[in-house]
Amino acid sequence: MSETRATGSEGAAGAEKTAAQSTPGAVPGPAGETARAGTEADTGPPAVPLLEPRDGVPPVLTTAADLERVIAAFAAGTGPVAVDAERASGYRYGQRAYLIQLRRAGAGTALLDPVSLTDLSGLDAALADTEMVLHAANQDLPCLAEVGLVPRRLFDTELAGRLLGYPRVGLGSMVENVLGFLLEKGYSAADWSTRPLPEDWLRYAALDVELLVELRDALQDELEAAGKLEWALEEFAAILTTPPKPPRPDPWRRTSGIHRVRNRRALGAVREVWEARDKIARERDLSPGRVLQDAAIIELAQKAPKTPAELQALPTMRGRGARRHQSAWLRAVARARDLSDRALPESNLPGDGPPPAHRWADRDPEAAKRLTAARAVVAALADEHSMPSENLVQPDSIRRLAWTPPAEPSASAIGAALRGLGARRWQVELTARPLAKAFIRLDLQGEL
Repeated sequence: MSETRATGSEGAAGAEKTAAQSTPGAVPGPAGETARAGTEADTGPPAVPLLEPRDGVPPVLTTAADLERVIAAFAAGTGPVAVDAERASGYRYGQRAYLIQLRRAGAGTALLDPVSLTDLSGLDAALADTEMVLHAANQDLPCLAEVGLVPRRLFDTELAGRLLGYPRVGLGSMVENVLGFLLEKGYSAADWSTRPLPEDWLRYAALDVELLVELRDALQDELEAAGKLEWALEEFAAILTTPPKPPRPDPWRRTSGIHRVRNRRALGAVREVWEARDKIARERDLSPGRVLQDAAIIELAQKAPKTPAELQALPTMRGRGARRHQSAWLRAVARARDLSDRALPESNLPGDGPPPAHRWADRDPEAAKRLTAARAVVAALADEHSMPSENLVQPDSIRRLAWTPPAEPSASAIGAALRGLGARRWQVELTARPLAKAFIRLDLQGEL
């Protein structure tokens, strides 16, 4: 689980590593003993390093009998269930889980191996009425669903932190700032497909759920005190009910550095090499970047080598991994070279939304003014309510609203448009009227 900040474009979370302090002999007491609220790590007493799970490091469970015992224990437990999952991003193809951690009062902590235990639907049924607590739920819900674990009720501690205005909302930062403990975060980027998993990794994994329910309880109290609990509950429900985004058309267009590719023939080479890499990565269950770096795809497309010698002379192709499949890369470049003009990809795909904002001033100056005004409104409201702008209203929704506003910019019409773009009730209540006033003011200025 990575550290994240509550700022960033489009609500994206930026990764950050926390260097955990290690005080020999320090052990955690009950969570409430050192609990302290606040958004700054330098207030209150020093944070206490969390070195060991209170019940020790549990074993990794791999058998059907193990799972039956977990189901019975967690069904008999009380309160919410803390849930986390570890993937092998950067090592393996896809985003499957390689370890699932659970903790519940009365049941303790369980570490499940989803490689061996591929069907957790029995556990899911036993916990059907139980709230599950996750941190950055959108990261873990897809891989949990793959093994049949699907929350019906959710509390997302990262999202709660965002709504409360915490400047850093990674799990380590939240546990430190809210509960007063330091978590070790050194293994968040580890290869969790490793078997057997080292003891230190298992300790880290168990500690990730050790205080998650205590964190949830403290954040709920803060949300209630700030008048934001209903907002949070709406957001949690939306996470569970919003369908997954459809696959992107032409995923090869997300190749890093593709903006440097200037012609359709070279774009065709990017597509062919990307698809060849994806096939190899899927077959070998490797992260595509471990098969061939994006920079190498771009260079192959730009230089279009015809022979092994020409390919091996490219700076990005000097690694053993890149050369291992050199014949596949040469065949892909050759396929692009032989494509007819009609078969080449277009330089840009037509989008389903507004054009890039930097083009608005030329294409529709009035829309550009609306966008500037709308962004100012949202930024001011977000500042007033101490949260990132993207958590108040998604930037894409603001762009679409500004580009195609209602015929009559009334508060009700703006609200209906925002709801159609996926905004929640609380977001509409906060933003519809101020946005309508801003649009009406622009209309009046245009009539003078």
